[in-house]
Formats: sequence, structure tokens, C-alpha cells
Amino acid sequence: MLHVSWWKTTLIWFAVLLSVLLAVPNLLGERALSSLPSWWANRKIELGLDLRGGSHLLLKIERDDIEKDRLETIVGDIGTRLRTVNVAYSGLTGTGRKIQLRINDPAQLQAALTALRPLTSGSEKPVVTLSQGENGAMTFDITDSDIDSHLSSAVVRSIKVIRNRIAQLGVDDALIRRQGSDRIIVQVPDLADPQRLKNLLGQPAKLSFHLVDQSMTVQDAMNGRPPAGSDVMFSEDDPPVGYLVQRQPILSNVDFAGASAAVNSQNSDGTVSTKLTPEATHRFAQTTASNLGRVIVVVLDDQVLSAASLKTVIATGEVDIPGDFTAQGAQDLAVMIKSGPLPATLTTVEERTIQPGLGGETARYGIIACIAAAIFVTILMIGFYRLLGIAAAIALIVNIVMVVAIMGLLGIALTLPGVAAIVLIIGIGLDALVLIYERVREEEKKTHLLVDALRHGFNRAAATVADANITVLIVAAILFYISSGAVRGFAATLIVGVFTTFFTSCFVTRSIINMWISRRKPRTLLVGVRSGIFDNANIRFMGIRRYTFTVSAALSVATLLAFATIGMHLGIDFVGGSIIEVRAKQGVADPANIETRLQDVIPGDVQVERLADRLGARIRVHAQEGGENAEQSAVTLVREELSKDYDFSRVEVVGPSVSGEITTTASLAVLAALVAILLYIWLRFEWQFAVGAIIATLHDVILTLGLFVLTGMEFNMTGIAAILTIVGYSLNDTVVVYDRMRGNLKRYSQMPLPILIDASINQTLSRTILTSATTLLALLALYIFGGEVIRAFTFVLLFGVAVGTFSSIYIAAPVLILFKLRPDKFQTGGESNGPAAGDIQSGKPAV
Repeated sequence: MLHVSWWKTTLIWFAVLLSVLLAVPNLLGERALSSLPSWWANRKIELGLDLRGGSHLLLKIERDDIEKDRLETIVGDIGTRLRTVNVAYSGLTGTGRKIQLRINDPAQLQAALTALRPLTSGSEKPVVTLSQGENGAMTFDITDSDIDSHLSSAVVRSIKVIRNRIAQLGVDDALIRRQGSDRIIVQVPDLADPQRLKNLLGQPAKLSFHLVDQSMTVQDAMNGRPPAGSDVMFSEDDPPVGYLVQRQPILSNVDFAGASAAVNSQNSDGTVSTKLTPEATHRFAQTTASNLGRVIVVVLDDQVLSAASLKTVIATGEVDIPGDFTAQGAQDLAVMIKSGPLPATLTTVEERTIQPGLGGETARYGIIACIAAAIFVTILMIGFYRLLGIAAAIALIVNIVMVVAIMGLLGIALTLPGVAAIVLIIGIGLDALVLIYERVREEEKKTHLLVDALRHGFNRAAATVADANITVLIVAAILFYISSGAVRGFAATLIVGVFTTFFTSCFVTRSIINMWISRRKPRTLLVGVRSGIFDNANIRFMGIRRYTFTVSAALSVATLLAFATIGMHLGIDFVGGSIIEVRAKQGVADPANIETRLQDVIPGDVQVERLADRLGARIRVHAQEGGENAEQSAVTLVREELSKDYDFSRVEVVGPSVSGEITTTASLAVLAALVAILLYIWLRFEWQFAVGAIIATLHDVILTLGLFVLTGMEFNMTGIAAILTIVGYSLNDTVVVYDRMRGNLKRYSQMPLPILIDASINQTLSRTILTSATTLLALLALYIFGGEVIRAFTFVLLFGVAVGTFSSIYIAAPVLILFKLRPDKFQTGGESNGPAAGDIQSGKPAV
């Protein structure tokens, strides 16, 4: 019997049972979930926006707004402090982050410095730095630390306001979180009107009431200089109407206790009513009583919303905002008043919106692909391993259940690339079992004792499985760090899968086989196993290494030349712009008509192509001059032009600042993955192994980039995810081959290196082909059944797995000869020669 202590067995199956319990909510409907305890029901996996539908917005707080606000505040503070101590000054002005003034009486200079000391040195981080000039001149520069501090506070306040505004839309499960120093991520699932959300979040909604200054006409104020304390403001009318208004408001946001919207049933127009605070009610009553007959204007974000003449005293504290509102416009204004103003303008720098109905269809395709992948690889495993294949199928089911359970426990949303990660986990999980089973098969041939073969096979294969999976873990962790949204979901799912794969392959499978042995007490488990088709292979791989090296080098050089001359079809993730998918409300989509209509309203290049079902079209609007606001304006123009004839199923907008950051981080991610893997292989093996692994990985990356150049496929962030995944998988296979070479080098240090490498590859050839076959089958299922959205990504992975298998044999191994790996470094003392050497040369297992 294969001995496993009872407490280990108990822990293993307790973990499996717990995973099953945590995964159960994913199989239940809403009615059944409502009857479960909340701690259990809440373990259900949330779907990502690409599978559920909704909007992902990345908002940026404009630093210029913070600087402008701080400039006005500090100028006012300086003036107040100097007046408090009766210091006379002149020329107090501010521009950008620089403030200037002059102290009129030099004798008061010290008093001025004392009064302003709290600003210049009153804390660890002074508000301003002071430079003194001649004749009492002073120059203040607002410090970076002050701007950064108020920017951070503005982010916190903005998140609160955003949360309040979205909550009033009736959305309960929106995700709002900070990203970096000046950005906020907003994810709202099941959102039918993303444009309304952007309008709500894009307006600061600084509302105020002002009296009109009647001391001069607007035209005179524009031609000359407006009176002190008054400004010229314009309405939103076309053409705009100017008003000379007093700068000091009689009501502002802090004076409103609430707001509500009402709709006229006869004409569907909207009205907005506000409720003032008690203090504001009293003050407003006095103001209206003393200014009857004067015109009052309502200002929203520095634009005159409406104007009306004061005819009666308003003492009730209820104020209707005059204006020509639509029903939705009135509701939105009421929402913004109740939630309070934003401290600064929020600019949408990235948008990814998917129509809710399409997400469900994509999710169904993903589920079908996962089931098909599991069936394909299970048939393969049972066909080759019989009874061990059945154990592998059980372990596969446990693996998927544990992935689902942990994702629900950690709150990891399932995205469409995450579905691809589950399919990849199916392949990687069975790869690990193939490694173990092949090692067990080799051990049984040496010992002829089933229990010993199983014990040694599992124990000795565990280190190889760990090495192979750590390379995948490294690239997945790097991808998780640099990505966001759906791609981050892929990385998170893959990270979880690496851990569950190791657990199920090394512990659950061993426990299953142990239970079988204890019940049936078979003499062998390997009856009918057909995986040894290459046991007696003696292929001289290194004999043609010069040819394979030359061909690979030529292909790599050709790819680099094509990359430099032709280039890749870069997606909006790297160059900015917009991708918009529309579906015709009637009939089929007409790309030519769409392109003609859009070229008349949008500056720059517009490309339109029909989708496979002919009902929809994909519009690409190239990056606009003018930054993020120009990108959003372009999308608005597309909506206005096409909304009568088409529904908008998907919108992706990436501004120039985000696209530049993605390009930088993606490049650094690939470099970081290569460096991390170089260090890991170097620590686990020798430097020659590390160099060989890196050269083989670079070969795979270059040829994969060549695939993008050759096919013209769009290269975006999912392309980076595919490349990093290929890097991890390619090294997975390379590590297995290297592990066998290292073992043989320890036993046969005097054997010529090319012969030893050939023997090592022949010994692992069965597992190399079977592991590649399981992964390729799983990905093939995803390619066939996963739907159009994921197909290109899957095709790249299929290509990469095939190329990675090739490079692990014909690139990674010959590099060891090129760099003259010294076998004597691995000599441990008990070298075998003679017959054993003959065995290894013929490809028979020798370790």
C-alpha cells in the first residue's frame, strides 16, 4: 500500500470538501441562493464586465484644477493674513503656481514675514516657498508637496461623491477604487446607458446663485474692465448670452440640503426643486427681500444655467431652479446636487463598455469551451493511461472545483480571458499528471514493485512539477501587476490555477490512487498503459542542431526585419483611439455607408469592417488630436450620427496618456519576466541552462510577434498576455527537459554532451508530446467553441505552445553545447559506465 499518513489524507479531503461547498453557490439560481446563509451565498463568482456587460471607466483628476484652486485659496489667505496685522501691500497677483506682491512700507516687512510664517514654514511640508526681492517684493511658489497633498484629498472626496451619484442611479454593486495618485476606476455592471454615467461623473456640478451686476452693461464690461467683484459669464444657449454677475454667490452647494426632480405629464419636461438648509433659508429670505426686481442667475460649472427676475420674497427654503430641462436632465441635476460637487474635473482617460445582453452570450460560449476541453483531454488521458487516466479525470474535476471555490472566496471576477485561463489550467494540470505518471512508469520498470514505483515517482516528480509551474506563476504574477480589467482576471485565475494544479496533481491524485490500491491491491497499475510509444526511441536530435539553429535564426531575423519595416497592427491599447461595435436595428450593417457618414463628422482616419454575422460592424477611430477629451468627443459624434440606425454593443476608448503608459509597462513586463526567469533557472540549474532558457524564450517571443506581423492581427494588451503565457508554458516544457539532463549529467559526467542530451530528450519525449497534446487539445476546444471574441487570443496560444515545444528540444538543448556546459560539475562520485551508458544512449530510462 502507498503510505500516506491519516492526518494528511484527512487534510487533503477536507480541503476538497470545503472547496465543493464553496463552489456550490455557482450552480444555484437566485431563488435557491436566497435561502442560503449570506456568508455562503456570497461565495458565488462574480462575472467580469466582459461577460456580464456594463461599463469600466478610468477617470483622472485634472491636476490643473487643483493648482488653480490652490492658487485662488492661497492668494486669498495671504491677503487675509496681511490685512489682519494691518500690513499694507500692493500687486497681489497669482499665475500658475507663482504668487507675487509688494509690501508698501519696508518697516512692516518683518511683521509680514511673521504673519505669513504658517504658510512658509509652519509645518513639515510648507505650503509655499518664499523668495524676497528688493523694495519689499515677495514671490511665493506653491510647493509640489502641497499640490500632491490636496490632489490626494481630492481623490478621496471624489470617490465619495462618485459613490453617492452612482448609488442614486439604483446601482448597488458598482466597484469604485483608487488607482495611483490621481486616478479612479469605476466599474458599473449591467449598465444600459454608459453615456449618462459619463455625463454624471464628468461634471463637477458646482452650483451657485448670483445677483446680476447692473452697474454697467455686459458689452461695456467686455470692452473695458468689469467692476471689482464681478465677472462676465455666458449661458449654454446658441449663441451664448452674456451676463455681468457678482462674484460673491448668494447660494452655493453647501446651502442645499436636498433636491428632487419632477416630470410634467403633459409635455414630459423636467423641473428641479431644491431644499435649503435652515441657515441658508434665513439668509436667502433676507437677500430676496432686499433685492426684489433684480435678476438672479443660476450658475453651474461657470456657465449660466438660467436667469429669472426676483418678484417675491422666498422664505420657505424651497427653491425651484428655472430652466428648460428634459426629464433625464432634471433627474441628473438633482442627483448631482444631492451628492455634492466634485473637487475637480474628472476626465475619462479610458472606457470599456459592453452591452449587457452580449456578455451573457459570451459567457455561454466560454462554459461550452471549458466542458469541451475537459472532455477532450479526459479522453486522451484515459486512452493512454486507462485506470490512471480515470484518476486524472477525477483530479481534473477537483482542480476546476478548487479554482472556482478560491476565486469566489477571494472575490476574483471571472472574465473572458479568465475562461481561457481555466482552459489553460486544464491543460497544465494534466501536464503535471503526465510528468508524474511517466516518472512512475520509469520507476516501476526499475523496481518492479508498484508501491515503491508510486512512492518514488510522486516524490521525485514533485520537484519537477514545482519548477515547471513556478515559471508560469512568475509570468502570471507580472501580468497581474501590470494589467487591469479582463486581462488582470486572466492573470489572477492563472495564479490560482498554478496552486490548485500542484495540490491536485501531487496530493489529491496520490490519495485517490492510494485508496484504490488499499481496496483492490493490484500488482500493477500500468496494464494497458500506452504512453511508452517512444520508450525505445534513439532520435539524434543534436545531429541536426546546426540546421534547426540556422532555420530558426533565419526565421527570427526575417521576423525582426518584417517587424521593423512592415510593423504590427497595433491596437488602441498602444496607440490610443476608439473601437466601437454597432449592430443594425434593421437588416444588415453597411460598412461603406457608416464610413462615409463618419468621415464627414470625425477628423482623422476611420476604418469600418463588417462582423462575421453581417448584422454588426466594427468601427475604429484613430487617435484624435486634443487628448482625452477629444477621444470622448469623437465617440459622442459617432453616437449622434449612428444612434438612429444602430445599437452600440461595445465601446472601447483609450486616451493618449493611458496608451503611452500601457506601452511602457508592457515592454517592462516582458523584460521583467525574462530577467526573473533567467535568475530562477540560474539558481535552480547552472548559468548555461539559464542562457539556454532565455534564448529559447526569445525565439518563441520573436516568432509569435512574427505571427502578428504575418497575419495582421491586432496587437493589444491581450497579445501581451498571450506572449507572457507562452513564455511561461515554453519554460514549463524546457524545465522538464533540463531536469532530466541535470539528472543524467550527475550520473554520466564523462559521456559526450551531444549524446547525453539526445538520450535525455528521448527519455522525456513521451511526456513532452503528451503534455503538449493535452494543452493543444484544451486550447483547440477553446478555439472551436469559445466564440469570435476569444478566437484570435486562442490562436496565438496554440501557435506559441507548438513553437515552445519545438524550442525546448531544438533551441534550449543545443545552447548547452554552444556554451560548453561542463558535465564534470555535476559529478557526485558514483558514475555509471558500461551497460548503463549504453542504456542511456539508446534512450532507455536511466534515472
